[in-house]
Amino acid sequence: MPEMKIAVMGAAGRMGRELIRAIAADPGCQLSGGTEAPGSPDMGRDLGELAGLGANGIQVTEDALDLIARSDAIIDFTSPKATAVFAGLAANGRIVHVIGTTGLDAASEAAITAAARHATIIKSGNMSLGVNLAAALTERVAAVLDPDWDIEIVEMHHKHKVDAPSGTALMLGKAAAKGRGVDLTSASVRVRDGHTGARRRGDIGFATLRGGSVIGDHTVIFAGEGEEISIRHHASDRSIFARGAVKAALWGRGKGPGLFSMTDVLGL
Repeated sequence: MPEMKIAVMGAAGRMGRELIRAIAADPGCQLSGGTEAPGSPDMGRDLGELAGLGANGIQVTEDALDLIARSDAIIDFTSPKATAVFAGLAANGRIVHVIGTTGLDAASEAAITAAARHATIIKSGNMSLGVNLAAALTERVAAVLDPDWDIEIVEMHHKHKVDAPSGTALMLGKAAAKGRGVDLTSASVRVRDGHTGARRRGDIGFATLRGGSVIGDHTVIFAGEGEEISIRHHASDRSIFARGAVKAALWGRGKGPGLFSMTDVLGL
């Protein structure tokens, strides 16, 4: 089977550069190109040089439509609005779309769901193996423990992160809610300030911390009377997300239309 041609959307960003390196390191694929938004100071730059690999002759472009026509897959860690547009283009091109974008709103989610009728879309709040195992464990523990065990999710990221709670924290919250058989929207508590009263039985709480250069730290706490269970994942290198995303793209080849997650890719 020929190498899979993969394009990176938002190629000049921190995750974009990690993805370029991950694609270059995997013998099953090759970099077909990378995009940036119009007006980016990196427009026209060599992607290999951006990633510190040396020139590869492939330049940053703003023409996503042309790039998708020349690719088997796109990997996308951009913004909710851009991701919704890319999902539609991936559907038209009938290619694989791997989505690591977080902070998706209802309109973006709807666009992705519609696109999945024609494209293979793999979407996850976190692409790492460790986080997905943590989510599977969270669901299992939540299913075993009754609501007298309070669930709190604590996450910390670098000071430049723009969405909160993180996509990973919400992913862990959804896993806990699924284990409990409840809807996260009605059970979650995102903010506590002032005189809030006692904690409601069955709530799933979130605490968000931002500072420094922290890549990602997530802890799910199950607090009972006189005892506590914690499931923690600490990311010290962004390359774990890039490698997971490349693995997802390769997994999606030939799968046909549908909306999948990393749990499908990893067989969890």
